[in-house]
Amino acid sequence: MGEMLLEAGLITEGQLQEAVSRSTEQKIRLGKALVELGAITEHDVAKVVASQLGLPFVDLRDAKFHPDAVKLVPEALARRTQAVPMALEDKTLTIAIADPLDVVALNELAFVSKHNLKMVVMAVGDIEKAVERVYIHKEYADARERAADTPVVRIVETIIQQAVEEQASDIHLEPWLDLTRLRYRIDGSLVEINQIDKDLHPGIVSRIKILSGMDISERRLPQDGSISYQLNGNDFDLRVSTLPTVTGEKVVIRILNQAIRMTRLSELGMSKDTSESFASMLKLPYGMLLVCGPTGSGKSTTLNIALQMLNAPDRNIITIEDPVEYRVRGVNQIQINPRAGLTFASILRSVVRQDPNIIMVGEVRDLETADIAVRSALTGHLVLSTVHTNDAPGVVTRLIDMGAEPYLVASSVIGVLAQRLVRRVCDYCATTYEAGPLHPEVLALGLEPGTYTFRKGKGCTRCHNTGYRGRIGIFEIMPISDRLRELIVNRTPTNIIRKEAIAAGMRTLAEDGIIRVKEGVTTPAEVLRVTMLDIDL
Repeated sequence: MGEMLLEAGLITEGQLQEAVSRSTEQKIRLGKALVELGAITEHDVAKVVASQLGLPFVDLRDAKFHPDAVKLVPEALARRTQAVPMALEDKTLTIAIADPLDVVALNELAFVSKHNLKMVVMAVGDIEKAVERVYIHKEYADARERAADTPVVRIVETIIQQAVEEQASDIHLEPWLDLTRLRYRIDGSLVEINQIDKDLHPGIVSRIKILSGMDISERRLPQDGSISYQLNGNDFDLRVSTLPTVTGEKVVIRILNQAIRMTRLSELGMSKDTSESFASMLKLPYGMLLVCGPTGSGKSTTLNIALQMLNAPDRNIITIEDPVEYRVRGVNQIQINPRAGLTFASILRSVVRQDPNIIMVGEVRDLETADIAVRSALTGHLVLSTVHTNDAPGVVTRLIDMGAEPYLVASSVIGVLAQRLVRRVCDYCATTYEAGPLHPEVLALGLEPGTYTFRKGKGCTRCHNTGYRGRIGIFEIMPISDRLRELIVNRTPTNIIRKEAIAAGMRTLAEDGIIRVKEGVTTPAEVLRVTMLDIDL
């Protein structure tokens, strides 16, 4: 398998060697080790397995499941063997399976179904989704069973399930005069999914309100609620917000996946030198480490990984968040509640009396929070937090603008990490093109004169015709040196601090993005978009 993946250009020799070591140490298959390392996807593994064994590969999007076939295999057995029945012809049962070499599973499937087996290969994740659809939601059962569900209940369930499967971060239900528009935010961009009959809108909103614990009789005021949702054995927190408009109540549902558990900075897309610098700051006993970027740039995920790296039995870690997006075992997590008087500042004052080693504050928003956080960092605590600024040098200026004393900022801040998320080129429809020295993208990125090979997606059903599928981070890390501390104390303008940081070796967001463009991971247009460089592409 490793040789085939290398020949296909899906992995590097280094990734293969690391995966071989991991697979030996943890006694897992090579394919699983490569997926865990982020080198390839489950679909890549399934395709190679199918090719090795001469079996068909089936994508869930193209799969059909017959009710008569499904009835032959119990749900528990399907989950245990990671296999799902697809079709039945005479005495032959076609099954989609993740591991066609699992002889024990195949024997049990043949014994229980009392049929000969014909195998096709499907990715592990797709198998789990298929089992959920077939056995739980009866998506492929006969029409009489489907009719037993009320239309509104079924519509709401389908909307949420599809959004989760598409890995959307938000669901938007927008009432217009003649219809309701359904959009998902996928990879940071809103994509129109469907248009729903306007007559169904009130019932859909009421159903969502019931699920999220809202007052269904109140339609004049905004409301907030939450839903606990399970799919494929994973837990999701759905944060629901309604807003009255002139055409009806608009609904937005934020999807927080509690199953996401990144544990390595490399999984974010962080390069080796940046991750080593960031990790070295986390090892310091005290000081303030800040992550900056706009909303939706992945700051919470970065801090979550930092907490997991720091989490140990001999450390008292306390977080103050809004909301608590990821639950971490062993960490004391607090959610703010302004209506009850629980603000970042008020909780932080109490937290410092709880003998913490590490404090994570979801966001530094005002002087009171900034002042307590800074002083906590100076009195023996490691403080992690976020600030809304465009780049790393802008963070120190922002803290001073809030009213924090420059000498306290200079003494407490140990480093700043700025980040953005750029969309990945869709591997299913990717193409390459040549860009010469005068090409607008080459000029806009400030590249050395020459001809470059760039990669972009043409657009397909898997990426909703956007040309992008998935996201990866680009980063800018600024350790606070003695020279920078001098500049901060003297209230030096941000542009001078930035020049000094670059001279000291800081790689900017744009420069980190250019590396990803050259690797073919993303496009010039995407890097230019998120780093706010102007060009009409």
